[in-house]
Amino acid sequence: MGTFFLHLFWAGLVGGLFCLIAQLLIDYTALTPARILVLYVVAGVVLGALGLFTPLKNLAGAGATVPLIGFGGNIAEGVRDAVDTSGLLGVMTGPLTAAAAGTTAALVFSYLAAILFSSKPKTQ
Repeated sequence: MGTFFLHLFWAGLVGGLFCLIAQLLIDYTALTPARILVLYVVAGVVLGALGLFTPLKNLAGAGATVPLIGFGGNIAEGVRDAVDTSGLLGVMTGPLTAAAAGTTAALVFSYLAAILFSSKPKTQ
C-alpha cells in the first residue's frame, strides 16, 4: 500500500511541475500556448533521445506520460526501436507506429464527444 501512495506522490509532483513550468511560461514570456505545447513535445523528444524519458516515466508514471512531454518521449522511443529493427527507414515509421494508438484514441473520443454534445457559440 505504501508504494501505491509513493507512485501517486511522484506522479502528482512531476505532473504538477510540468504544469507549473507551462503556467510560468504563459505568465512571464511572450510565448503563445501553441508554442508552449510544441516546446513540450520537443522537450519530450529530447528527453527520449538522451535516454532520460524512460527513467522519468518509471518514476512518475502518468505524471510524465499524460502531458505532451509523454507524447514526445513516446515518439523518441518509437524512432529508437524502429531504427534498431528497420534501419534508417525507422526514422520515418517509428513515430507513426509509436503514436498510432494514442492518436487514434484522441480522434475517436473527440468524434464521439462531437456526436454526443452540441457546441454553441459564445455570447458576449
